[in-house]
Amino acid sequence: MTATQFTFIFVIALAFTSLAKLWLARHHLAHIAAHRAAVPEAFREKIMLADHQKAADYTTAKTRFAMRGILFDAALLLAFTLGGGIQFLADLCNAALNNAGFGSPLTQGVATIVAVLLLSSLLEAPFSLYRTFVIEARFGFNKMTLRLYLIDALKGLLLGAILGLPLLFGVLWLMSAMGSYWWLYVWGVWVTFNLLILFIYPTFIAPLFNKFTPLQDEAMKARIAALLGKCGFTASGLFVMDGSKRSAHGNAYFTGFGKTKRIVFFDTLLERLSGNEVEAVLAHELGHFKRRHVLKRIVATFAMSLGFLWLLGQLMQTAWFYEGLGVNTPHPTESGTALALLLFFMILPLFSFVLQPLLSAYSRKHEFEADAYAATQTAATDMVSALVKLYQDNAATLTPDPLYSSFYDSHPPAATRIAHLQALRLQAPRLQTQ
Repeated sequence: MTATQFTFIFVIALAFTSLAKLWLARHHLAHIAAHRAAVPEAFREKIMLADHQKAADYTTAKTRFAMRGILFDAALLLAFTLGGGIQFLADLCNAALNNAGFGSPLTQGVATIVAVLLLSSLLEAPFSLYRTFVIEARFGFNKMTLRLYLIDALKGLLLGAILGLPLLFGVLWLMSAMGSYWWLYVWGVWVTFNLLILFIYPTFIAPLFNKFTPLQDEAMKARIAALLGKCGFTASGLFVMDGSKRSAHGNAYFTGFGKTKRIVFFDTLLERLSGNEVEAVLAHELGHFKRRHVLKRIVATFAMSLGFLWLLGQLMQTAWFYEGLGVNTPHPTESGTALALLLFFMILPLFSFVLQPLLSAYSRKHEFEADAYAATQTAATDMVSALVKLYQDNAATLTPDPLYSSFYDSHPPAATRIAHLQALRLQAPRLQTQ
């Protein structure tokens, strides 16, 4: 393949992906607008028209803004690649480090990647600010101050440097020192790093951003302990997170791995749901662990990362891969491994976009299975009522476009999911005996 041919393939992939995303978004907007005037029949006794229309308007605002983000991301990728942005930053970093006496290929490669990531974050910051302080605030969800936003950003930057820089140095060293099978060594480091993060996240990383206090409600603790015992699940603690400090959205989740597993409730969730509904939501989350969904997703992620690293190993040996993306073919003694790594993971979303519906379908399958498990441990009606409240409180649209939803949504649409739970309720006696 020539560099010109690969450039053509890259441009076609970028155009196709961007236009497909825009088309799906427009289809989604039209479907929501067509169903804005009336609450779906299945929800008419539970959700008021004003709440339904708020959800439609909130989703519309987010989708329209996301469409601008699609165009911006495409322009930024073109600027970094064919526009010469990566080559310019690489030359700038190399010259600066050579003048300072730190001109090793490894240091130059790390500096180039960090420069691209920092510039990308800086250019994308206005989008994040607008989402938080305009869209989320307009619909009453944002509770974050600008000061807290900036503190979070600084903490994230420092944490990224502390954890990411050693990893990046290690990866680039392995890529240059381990010969043709470097990708296998890098994969081993990547797997180890991610497992380590799973272990340390609950106790060391998450508390940097939120306050976690042990659940104080003794009656709720007793209910949860009984449910955990019935499901054969152990956790290192039950915690309430001060989610209301940043957002009015509610949630609950498991975090950690092995003995570090924690159950975390947003304070906003506990304020809104009844005891039975909290149990149902927790039973759903337990279903993910009982059906080994977390393990399956980790294994799938690691398997895909191995395949991607192998592919990168093949591409980085070709001149057309670099030149076709606007980068000079690196000399073997220069920081070519960093440029290959950077280019590959910048364009990967374009070529993996077609996998999105399959990944979403796989995730929705897990959600249905977790709901089915919850229906054997708690009343399906409690899960239904909890979901209705969560959809209402989070202003999640009840009428997403089916095509858009099948492409992107990791959870089934509200109507489909609740119909499934109601069917499970009718089967409950039979399920309980299985």
